[in-house]
Amino acid sequence: MTRTKPSAPLLSSVQTDRAAGVILGLACGDALGAGYEFQPPRIHGEPVDMVGGGGFRWAPGEWTDDTSMAVAIAETASTGVDLRSSTALDAITVRFVNWAKDAPDVGIQTGAVLRSIAGDPTSDAAATRAREHFARTGRTGNGSLMRTAPVALAYLHEPDARGQAARAISQLTHGDDEAGEACALWCDAIAHAVIHGNLEGLRLAVAALPADRARVWSERMDHAESVAPHEIPHNGWVVAALQAAWSAITRTSVPIGDPASDSFPAQHLARALDAAVRAGDDTDTVAAIAGGLLGARWGASAIPIQWQQIVHGWPGLQANDLIQLGLLTARAGEQQAC
Repeated sequence: MTRTKPSAPLLSSVQTDRAAGVILGLACGDALGAGYEFQPPRIHGEPVDMVGGGGFRWAPGEWTDDTSMAVAIAETASTGVDLRSSTALDAITVRFVNWAKDAPDVGIQTGAVLRSIAGDPTSDAAATRAREHFARTGRTGNGSLMRTAPVALAYLHEPDARGQAARAISQLTHGDDEAGEACALWCDAIAHAVIHGNLEGLRLAVAALPADRARVWSERMDHAESVAPHEIPHNGWVVAALQAAWSAITRTSVPIGDPASDSFPAQHLARALDAAVRAGDDTDTVAAIAGGLLGARWGASAIPIQWQQIVHGWPGLQANDLIQLGLLTARAGEQQAC
């Protein structure tokens, strides 16, 4: 597969900050929600902080499988390889399988697929098992959407390639086309936010779908914007997880810019992630999904320093490592597209 030239110049300093915020924002949302997973909504003033704990006894600031799988994708993307190629998809599959062997938490659907290909860790085998799993169960979790953000960084200026790569990587563990569609839409939103500094990309991506799918997703976005995140049930389902993340982002007010009262628009990032965690149930994943887009909109500089100081996880990375990985991914993508 060939890659066409990007339609925009190399990233400005502001865009670079936003690119640096994508994976870090995902990880911080993930670690913020990790200690509250499978708990009821926290809508009565209960505290939310990066305290760790939960069913898997996470350390304070430790991310979960959401970020670990995103890191595995970014490790490959940062080399500049086309993520649609069998070389890249095989490398990601091997990394997924090796990670899952010792991971304390692997999603049910993802784990089932990865265990089934342990003796043949190829992308073809993974995609086949994922399709079989979906045909047998009819259920699609949110495990491909939570990890998809690095794909957006790898194809900031290439919408067609970005969508193809998002779907191909989703299909490694999730055989439902709707999961791939959700990943492609969210990647479009992230890429748009990095380049243009706003949250209009999701609606633009939905509008560009075929008419029947655009109607479906428009109604879903309308609903998400009309209810609080905790009012969207079953957020372990890919569509509901996207809706809950979008609800948290759009229904959280952007603070006015008033330095005298310590009010800055970029505080929207932390407040929206707080709202995502308060949805309850799959808190880490909803907040991770939201965090990738919020980081793309507001940048690494908007992420609270107290979060950056403690966020960490597999394979022994910290905040600065995620910033570097995000920037390497974005820069490698631009270089390969030229």
